[in-house]
Amino acid sequence: MHGSKMNKKNNSKMWLLVLLSVIFISGCSDNDSPGAGANLILANVSTTNPDDAATGVAINRKITATFSKTMDAATITSATFTLVQGTTPVSGTVTYTGTTAVFSPANDLASNASFTANLSTEIKDSSGKALAANKSWSFTTGATAASGPDPLMLGTAENYVILAKAGVSTTGTTAVVGDIGLSPAAASALTGFSETLDATGTFSTAAQVTGELFAADYSPPTPSKLTTAVLDMQTAYTDAAGRVLPDFTELGAGNIDGMTLDPGLYKWGTGVSVPIGVTLSGGANDVWIFQIAEDLTVGNAAIVTLSGGAQAKNVFWQVAGQVTLGTTSNFKGILLSQTLIALNTGAKLNGRALAQTAITLDANDITAP
Repeated sequence: MHGSKMNKKNNSKMWLLVLLSVIFISGCSDNDSPGAGANLILANVSTTNPDDAATGVAINRKITATFSKTMDAATITSATFTLVQGTTPVSGTVTYTGTTAVFSPANDLASNASFTANLSTEIKDSSGKALAANKSWSFTTGATAASGPDPLMLGTAENYVILAKAGVSTTGTTAVVGDIGLSPAAASALTGFSETLDATGTFSTAAQVTGELFAADYSPPTPSKLTTAVLDMQTAYTDAAGRVLPDFTELGAGNIDGMTLDPGLYKWGTGVSVPIGVTLSGGANDVWIFQIAEDLTVGNAAIVTLSGGAQAKNVFWQVAGQVTLGTTSNFKGILLSQTLIALNTGAKLNGRALAQTAITLDANDITAP
């Protein structure tokens, strides 16, 4: 009799556990698998532009926030994404593309003034979960407007210094500062790194990388994060390729060697070559976008020089063909390639390599801008 009561008690506990498991699994969306409690992970803000406490911000720039996962666009409005100067609201419009929300002020911001951007928990992700917490960040404008087009929004692709779809390989003594992402290819397509998988199974490490390596076959939530990052990379590429009204067209018939280039939108229906070097001259907030219909070829020992305060994070090279950085070349900017990005022996990159096929390295130094 006593044993019968114990069995009933144990059975009750078993059915309770089963019921709780069913509830747990049913609460998971397609993008939030139950593995590692992913359904409990709430969206947060991974990057903002301007950064928190930034100074000297251009008065004509848009304010952006990139989320850690795909959000419900209907919840991102001028009521949930606001900008204030002190206590005075700034008029503007709000849009959402990929994983990035954009606040576009109706007019240039006041110069030498402090602003605070706010995101509320009324913002929800695609499965209806609220933003993890209210997000606020502040910045101070400078006295001038930025030159050149609006910068590209990389979304969560900005979390990676190298991002590819088909493979990332290295030979020689490569040094990468930043994270590497690979999707939809598996970790077997990360070659030459001798990576060590972390105990969580979500990332690996390697002696050549000051950062982490991620692949599509690692444990959740890595696969879904990489899928989103690759989509964001492709969205940025499409945005770059689709910009209209270029400031310069077919400059140098594709050979820009020895030139000094002002901020702006540049367009070529051919390939572009830099045999020896090129200089980009402009301020810290100025932007360059290069639309290249074929290959980008940078010569051996060629140098891309930034002057006047220009920053690599504001230089975007959209390349429909292959990118080749020659031996011991020194390149700056964000590479968005529809095909292969190849860094030859000893080439250096201050920027990001984002490829829709593969990336090959050979004793390179790569640093996120």
